[in-house]
Amino acid sequence: MDIKEFEVKFFKALAHPVRIDIIKQLANERICACEIVSEEYSQSNMSQHLKILKDAGILKVEKEGNKMMYEIKNMETMDILKKVDKIIVEDLKSLLGNI
Repeated sequence: MDIKEFEVKFFKALAHPVRIDIIKQLANERICACEIVSEEYSQSNMSQHLKILKDAGILKVEKEGNKMMYEIKNMETMDILKKVDKIIVEDLKSLLGNI
């Protein structure tokens, strides 16, 4: 797999609202998989999202007793999300200013 394929895998993993929510929940702390919540998705579906993020190298997981603890592997991922949020907010302000 070359670097472009890794890049695509990384961005595809970010391309889902639940996975973005998961990353934001993990922004400040390690969390047990059982504590990562979404009102819209079952625990098994949430596990699939966690696996996608882990396989893309975005999250790392450690077993603590009988719990699986997740955390962001590289906090620069949060910087990427913050930059994207900033771009979107600026674009929305520009659009709203033109109405």
